[in-house]
Amino acid sequence: MAVAYQHQIETISRRLRELRRERGYTVQELAYRCDMERSNVSRIEAGRANPTLRTLCTLCSALDVPLSELLR
Repeated sequence: MAVAYQHQIETISRRLRELRRERGYTVQELAYRCDMERSNVSRIEAGRANPTLRTLCTLCSALDVPLSELLR
C-alpha cells in the first residue's frame, strides 16, 4: 500500500528541500517559522514522513508559496 504513493511523497520532499534552499533557510530556520521540531522537517524532506495537509499548508505559508507550488 505504501508503494502506491511513495513517488508523490518523494516529489513533495524534493520540492520542499528545493524551496527551502532557494530561500536560504536552514532546516532549523524553517522549523522555527513553522513552529515545528527540526527533526519533523528533516523527516519530511527525507521522505520518511507522511505530512498532513495542515502541515503542508504550514510549510507553504512559511515558504510564502501556494500549495500548488509544492505539489508540482
